[in-house]
Amino acid sequence: MLGFIIALVSGALMSIQGVFNTEVTKQSSTWTTSTFVQATGFLACLIIWFVTEKDQSFTMLLKVSPKYLLLGGMIGAAITFTVIKSIESLGPAQSAMLIVASQSVISYLIEVFGLFGVEKTGFEWIKLLGVVLFVAGLLIFKWK
Repeated sequence: MLGFIIALVSGALMSIQGVFNTEVTKQSSTWTTSTFVQATGFLACLIIWFVTEKDQSFTMLLKVSPKYLLLGGMIGAAITFTVIKSIESLGPAQSAMLIVASQSVISYLIEVFGLFGVEKTGFEWIKLLGVVLFVAGLLIFKWK
């Protein structure tokens, strides 16, 4: 149940952050906003690390394998940029639904094929049906 609640909070925070970032972009620029978001996020992480895990060394990252797993920060910058642009273009609700749809499809494929070190689960028709129904819901929401 805790994981369910955390996921709901995560989704809410992502939606709020996306709107905030888009509004800041209207008053500055996309990459200025993205840089500020990443820099303040880095600062927050550094402070939290110092308070909670300062005994853990960053040298542990040198042992991470495969090395491509360390690209999360670069992906984060791309996420910030694409969320801002999608909200500018589609609005918060439609953008969030398409983002979640994409996350669902890609996450399911990652599990089915066991990509990036995730345990392979195998294909299930019922899960595919769930994704199809989700996408159908998006089309209904878009319908005018």
